[in-house]
Parts: sequence; structure tokens; C-alpha cells
Amino acid sequence: MPDTKYIAIVDDHTLFRKGLASLIAVFPDYKVLFDASTGKDFIAQLNPKKLPDIVLMDISMPEMDGFATCEWLKQNHPSVKVLALSTMDAETAIIKMIKCGAKGYVLKDADLSELKLAFSELMRVGFYYNDIVSRKVMQSLTQLVDDKSELSAFMNLNENELTFIKLACSEKISSFFSSIIVSSPVLVPRFSSSSVLVLELLRILVVATVYSSYCRTS
Repeated sequence: MPDTKYIAIVDDHTLFRKGLASLIAVFPDYKVLFDASTGKDFIAQLNPKKLPDIVLMDISMPEMDGFATCEWLKQNHPSVKVLALSTMDAETAIIKMIKCGAKGYVLKDADLSELKLAFSELMRVGFYYNDIVSRKVMQSLTQLVDDKSELSAFMNLNENELTFIKLACSEKISSFFSSIIVSSPVLVPRFSSSSVLVLELLRILVVATVYSSYCRTS
């Protein structure tokens, strides 16, 4: 089956992991390659000659959590797409997984149809950003321009970077910055390393908005 896409499941709850594998088995053109209980277990089972196309990644796991495992994949096998699958809907968890390289985020209580859609979109366009991710990204960007927010203090952005974010989020020139961020990231002014995540958040928000609009009109 040359069109079969292979899935790996990484979750420390055995019943959930095995149950999810059984559900995915009914999806046409998708097959579970293997499942693992931790990030370390996943890396130990990974065969470089037969990599999964998508990894369903839990966040909270012993030994090596989803953040560290996702970061490891980004450094060692960047072609593998990580779909975060978690009960954690806090914006910090979502943003951190995106920073570590996840291409999508789905809550564990999502419908099976959404999981199937996420698989399809990951393989078709390379990402799956649903309304949850879009809202959390917008909330994070709003916090960044609030001098009193914890996230703003943590990022420690300078005046130029804050000005850039405010302009990029403004209605008047959002389309201008959107085109730069999506199509030509190299044209964005060079800021400190703390701005890299901000630019990624802006890119995700733009792409998610455009994609959502496309789905509503098609």
C-alpha cells in the first residue's frame, strides 16, 4: 500500500494508547506503526529507515515528556510531523509545543472526526491549527504587548520588538506583515532570539485565519 501513512502514538496511559490504536485502525490509508509509553521508549523504537509520518504526542509523561521528545524530533528527524494530543488546554502548553516543533494540537476529548481531519491536513498542507490554537495564540500575542503580563516579562522584549508586534497585529497593516511572515520570513527585521517564537506565533495566527476563511468559503 504505497499511499499508507504511518502513525506512532506516544502516551504513558496504556489503555488510552491501545484504544486509540484500535480506532485509528479503521481509518483508511492510515496504520499505526508502533506505540510507546514515554519519549525515551519512542526514541528506542524509532527506526530511521522507516519513520512514522505523524507522531501523536502526549505532553505529560515520565522520563522524557512531550516537549523534550518533540524538540528531539525537530533536531533529528524534522520531516516527522508531531500532532500534540493532550488534556492540557493552557496557552503555555500549546505555545511551548509549537515552539518545540509541533505542527498541530488536539485535545484528548476531541471527536474522532477531528483527529481524522488533523491527519489529513497534516499530510496535505503540513499543519493543523484549529480554533483552540488560534485563540490561544491571539491571547499570547495580546499578553506580549501588555507590560504587566507575566508572558511579556518572561520574553523581555525590547521597544522595537514590541512596536513590531503592535504593528503586525493592527488592522491597518496586518495584511502587509502577514504576507512577509508567511511567504518571506527572511524579510522580517532581525531582532533578538526571544522574538523567534513571536514571529512563529504571528505566522501561525495568519495561516490559521486564512485557512479557516478558506474552509468557510469552499
